[in-house]
Amino acid sequence: MTADAALSKVRIDKWLWAARFYKTRGLAQEAIEAGHVRLNGERAKPAKTLKVGDQILLKLNQLEYHLTVLALSERRGSATLAQQLYQESAASLAAREQRQLELKALYAGSDLGQNRPTKKDRRKLDRFRSGGW
Repeated sequence: MTADAALSKVRIDKWLWAARFYKTRGLAQEAIEAGHVRLNGERAKPAKTLKVGDQILLKLNQLEYHLTVLALSERRGSATLAQQLYQESAASLAAREQRQLELKALYAGSDLGQNRPTKKDRRKLDRFRSGGW
């Protein structure tokens, strides 16, 4: 799946799906409608058409991507081919990696998911809740 040669314009929701930023086109549409996607500095709509060279600002899972559209495609292919559809700016890449480190440090200190009750503890809780003491 190299970029479809006959395409000169593609809907932004289809392109985000084809570039593997979202698992479904519906999720891409919801993100666009929620304002998480900007096209050339302006808020986009799902049916807005993309052209090669357009700039996209994408906010996804607490991370920001500053992308330049290199190729157009309406079909979803492998991840390596999808990465050929766009280029991320160096500043964006560095900022995203820094944010990932910050998030990792934030959650490393928390005890989320730790100290879960054992099977014995859970049985005691169930007896207590049912009034079986």
